[in-house]
Amino acid sequence: MKTSNSPRAFRAALIAVALGGASTAALADIKDYTFELVDQSVQAGPDKIITVRLMNTKTGKPVPDAVIFATRLDMAPDGMQEMATKVTPVSGAEPGTYKFKATFGMAGRWQLSLGAKVQGETGSVENKLVITAQK
Repeated sequence: MKTSNSPRAFRAALIAVALGGASTAALADIKDYTFELVDQSVQAGPDKIITVRLMNTKTGKPVPDAVIFATRLDMAPDGMQEMATKVTPVSGAEPGTYKFKATFGMAGRWQLSLGAKVQGETGSVENKLVITAQK
């Protein structure tokens, strides 16, 4: 007597389709990531800390282990893009949080421009955040 392997083949095919569908659903688009400021303002002066969070907007979760490859801090929002200052990375306190040290030479609106690579994603995240330095 011969037994049929059709039910076994059918189950294997269903499992393959389910696994294949799950892997494509997990992929995100680079546009699903954004930086956000933890604090919108700082005191003007030397060695101030700026904290940003890289978020996955689809899941609402912070994204750890991104590679920050571009940083710039200038006064472009107040029409003084030539007024730039050095930005130095500082170790973050929690996953998905990125800290930078900078000198805010004067009160006003400063633009923090960031570029980052997210592991497993094609392309890069680029954001411009405005932070206010107060006297």
